[in-house]
Amino acid sequence: NKYTMHTNVTETNTRNTDVRHGFIKSAGFAFHGIKQFFKSERNGRMQAIIAISVFLAGMLFSITMIEWLIIILFTAIVISMEMFNSALEKICDKINPELDPQIKLIKDLAAGAVLWCAIISAVAGLIIFVPKIIELI
Repeated sequence: NKYTMHTNVTETNTRNTDVRHGFIKSAGFAFHGIKQFFKSERNGRMQAIIAISVFLAGMLFSITMIEWLIIILFTAIVISMEMFNSALEKICDKINPELDPQIKLIKDLAAGAVLWCAIISAVAGLIIFVPKIIELI
């Protein structure tokens, strides 16, 4: 039946449009979250300054494509972990604004995860950049 066929195509197109609009709306929320993170979180701004410095060093030293991939991956991991940590802290503060040993432990664990990623990232950065700096000396 022609009508049924047309209705199915129309329904499919409507669902695809809804999915696209939903994705665009979700992406808008996500970009707002990223903007708010760098705007309102001191650690976010600090991570952004570190990332920009590392990217400038990468350009200065003409690092290889593999080294760029490593730098980009570690930067994404550290900043993402920092964003999760900030979100978790806000949730904890909303749930229980009072001092609570369990909430403190949760916050400490999340902060520890960020620190761990930052340390490993710094080690990777040293492995990439120290030999290039030594070549200049």
